[in-house]
Formats: sequence, C-alpha cells, structure tokens
Amino acid sequence: MEEENEYSRKHRIYKTIMLVLLTAFLTFILTTVYVTDKYDLNSEEGKISSLLSSDNKNNLKSLENIQKILDEYYLYDIDKQKAIDTAIMGYVASLGDPYTEYIPKEDMEEYTESLMGNYVGIGIYMVKNTEKNVIEVLAPIRFSPAEEAGILPGDIILSVNGVEYSGDDMTLASNVIKGEEGSTVELEILRGAEKLHFEIIRKKITTNPIISEELENNIGYIQISSFDEGTAESFKNKFQELQGKGIKSLIIDLRNNGGGIVEEALEIADYIVPKGEKLLITVNKEEEEKIEYAEQDVMIDMPIVVLVNENSASSSEILAGALKDLGEATIVGKKTYGKGVIQQFLALRNGSGLKITIEEYYTPNKTKINGVGIEPHETVELPDTVENPLLVTEEEDTQLQKAIELLK
Repeated sequence: MEEENEYSRKHRIYKTIMLVLLTAFLTFILTTVYVTDKYDLNSEEGKISSLLSSDNKNNLKSLENIQKILDEYYLYDIDKQKAIDTAIMGYVASLGDPYTEYIPKEDMEEYTESLMGNYVGIGIYMVKNTEKNVIEVLAPIRFSPAEEAGILPGDIILSVNGVEYSGDDMTLASNVIKGEEGSTVELEILRGAEKLHFEIIRKKITTNPIISEELENNIGYIQISSFDEGTAESFKNKFQELQGKGIKSLIIDLRNNGGGIVEEALEIADYIVPKGEKLLITVNKEEEEKIEYAEQDVMIDMPIVVLVNENSASSSEILAGALKDLGEATIVGKKTYGKGVIQQFLALRNGSGLKITIEEYYTPNKTKINGVGIEPHETVELPDTVENPLLVTEEEDTQLQKAIELLK
C-alpha cells in the first residue's frame, strides 16, 4: 500500500497532456504524456554510447566502433549531433510503438508549444495529396488568420515565400509557414484553374476554440475541438450562457477531437458526474492502479448526448467513456479511435526530449480503450456525399440530427 501511495503521489505532480499530430487525411495520432523535470543523459558529452545507455554496453560496442572508423576515414565533415539524434531515433523507432519517440533539440521548442495547443502561424490543417503529390489545405482553423484571409478547404499550396513545394516537402513547407508573431508569409494557392496570392500575418494560434449555440427545442450545443489549457473553464462559461437562455438538454460534440490535456477532460466530466464516482483508471507496468474520482457537486444535471467519430481519441475517449459507463450521457456517432495509453515525457538536459509509453488507461468500469475504441449507443454514419468530416453542413449532419431527435 505504501508503494502504491508513493506511485500515486509521484505521478500527480506531472501534468498530463496530449499531443495531436495530423499525419494523413483525417487521421490523428494522439499522445498522452506526463511532463517531468529534466533528465541528464550527458555524462559523457558527444558519445552515442552514453546517450543510448544500457545495462549491457557491449550491445552498443559495434556502434561505437563504426563511429571511430568514420571519424578516422570518412572524407567529409560529420555532424556529430545529427548522427547521435539519428541513431537514437532509429533505436526508439525499433520498438514499433507509434507513441514512443525521441525529439531532437532543434525540434523541442515547436514540440512543447504544440503540447499546450498553440503555436505561431496562420492556422491551417494540411495534408499530402498522394495522387498529385501536392500540399492540400484540409481546412483552416476557426478564427485563424488563414480563415480570415480566405483560404479554403481544397486549396493547393504551390509555393511559400516564392519557393515551390511538392507534397513530399510538406514538413519543410509547414516549418516555413510558421514564424515569428506579427511577421508575414506569402502563399501562392491553386484553386481550381486559378492561381491566387495571399499575404498573411502570422499570429499565435489556439487550436481549441469552443463553439456553442442554442438549437431547437431548448437544446444546447457545445463543440470541443481539443482539450487545451483553459478548455474546461471555457466549456463552463459557454454552458452557463446557454443555461441562461433556458436550455433543457445538451449536446457535447467531440467529433474530430484528437485529445489534449487530460485534466481538462476530467474537469468537464466532474461537472456532470456525482462526487465520489470513478472517472478514470490507469495501470502501469507493475499492474499498479491509480483511480481518478469526481471531486465536486454536479453542475450539469440534464439529458446529454455526446457525439463521437473515428477521429475522437484520447481525452475525448476519457470523457465519452466516463459518461457512458456512469449512464450520464447517450453516445451517438461512430466508434472512437481507440488510443488508451499514456506516455511520460522527459525533457533531457542536452535540450532534446524522450517520450515513452508507461501506462494504459481504462473507463470507470475498466473497459479497455486502447486498440478497441468506444462503441456508441447509437451508431450513425454520415452520408456518402460528405468528403471531409471537418466540413459537414447541417443538412448533411445525420449524427447531429440523431442527437436532436433523441433529446426532443
């Protein structure tokens, strides 16, 4: 029991967050991590063996020997840090875990900014159009400079600041589009057969705007795009505004919500779930359990429908799973993504970072999420005419229509 208490105490000091990466057309890879203090891997600066420490360093002897041979005979200069980073990334990649990764020093600033759900740029989701090998705009982020400038879904990005980029160069183009707040980036866009030029001022982008409105029959609607800092407080404010308008029921839209800060999702669950009820169970390698409980009195006491789809993941699944297990909401839509593992993020003293899968989490009834997802009470498909689930019209939104029908 003493060891279990120490485990719980130790992990409560970590802030649980999720990183959302858009990797392919409408595919989100999510990561839940604990952020720790800096960890020193530089006892022998510059040696690959010191950074890839092991109980049996003989396993890395061949790598050291190759390093020595290259130092002695290789014709050109060697970027030692790049060699070390590449070796570590290969070592970590060999685990075959998409959520465990090494972050080189030069990528850390952008990485840590994205952990909190904001960065400086113009605010667009981009994808590689593999058929044409071009960079395509999936959608502008709501209220972003890109949306204000008139960038539309389906636009093709031909060049950035006068330099042309293909689909294979999407990561490079993305890095160029980002920059200092207040600076300008120039885009050449292909829209149909027309070429358009945009000059857009970069701003700090927040990816989690919460949208709310009052629907017919006194139904409140709140859409949560992601769980970033302040999301729970913003949700509370939006709900209270709707409550002041006399709503009698509520729709919480978690579709295409790839996750975010776990504490924010748990706080929203706490607004709905009675005090003392289980909200989340996590289990580590030693099969030690940690349980999160509702801590406050119920604030939202009305019929609730939660909308989910295949892109609802991580924190979205935590919230939807808790409300489903405890009978506090009806879940409508499609089965969720199925991401139910937690990573620990180590900020290393050499400036790089390491993210490692350390725990699996479960719903209050200890229902498995990872690789399984959450089945809705009511499975509803969108029409075949919907090509982009981020841009569904109200007329086509059969999932929303089902939620309204259930609450009438």
